[in-house]
Amino acid sequence: MSRGIGGVLAVLAAIALVVAYGALFTVHQNQQAIVLRFGEPVKFAFEPGLQTKIPFVDGVVYIDKRILDLENPAQEVIASDQKRLVVDAFARYKVSDPLRFYQTLGSVERANSQLATLLNSALRRVLGEASFIQIVRDERENLMGKIREQMTREGENFGIAVVDVRIRRADLPDANSQAVFQRMQTQIQREAAEIRAGGNQLAQTIRAKADREVTVTVAEAQSRGEQIRGEGDAMRNKIFADAYNQDRDFFAFYRSMLAYEQAMKRGDTTLLLSPDSDFMRYFNDASGKPASAPR
Repeated sequence: MSRGIGGVLAVLAAIALVVAYGALFTVHQNQQAIVLRFGEPVKFAFEPGLQTKIPFVDGVVYIDKRILDLENPAQEVIASDQKRLVVDAFARYKVSDPLRFYQTLGSVERANSQLATLLNSALRRVLGEASFIQIVRDERENLMGKIREQMTREGENFGIAVVDVRIRRADLPDANSQAVFQRMQTQIQREAAEIRAGGNQLAQTIRAKADREVTVTVAEAQSRGEQIRGEGDAMRNKIFADAYNQDRDFFAFYRSMLAYEQAMKRGDTTLLLSPDSDFMRYFNDASGKPASAPR
């Protein structure tokens, strides 16, 4: 009898454990949960911890409440100036309304698919109204903000809040990029040739001006030198003349001594002169009188 009671108690304990296990569920810190009863939501669990439900009747759907990434393949977009661009963009979002998210999408995979469609549409609408320069350089931040606003409005219908949208890359297609690069290279080469030609012309102008200034300076210096040399010769002649007028005999003697010094240098003393020549008069007479002159 006691064994039968013990067996019943054991069975009841096991059933109690199973019921208790089915009545409890855990919500992790990065999750939020919806309790469904026959497919209809009856309870929401937004806070982490141990939660309860009716066992064998209620089901639990877990929804990630972290910020999720949406990676989108590169898309070709036509700007307002009819230039084609390859745009690589991505978005970050989170589930703001778990019930609506569950009722409209049900899973992160379907959410990514739907958001990718919204992102591509927003990219084409916003970037299609901007020029190439605005997309690539001038208004990129502003354009990303507009795309995020449009996705946020449309994402509310699915219980999604778009946190951020970023354009990772916006470039011309490869074929167009090569053509643009070649055109830019040709333009830069042409500008370089023009600058080089202008530099050569300026160098020639400076060189010609310098040569002209050198010629003028040298001519003026030579003219001034000749003038100074003429003045010096005139002054020398005047000094000689004044000296000659003061003592003609001494001056004649001094000039003769200088002439002897120049004519009778060492190693070159051969002279073909007549003994009674005027050049040799100081050798014939210390007073310098000519040989034919009376004593």
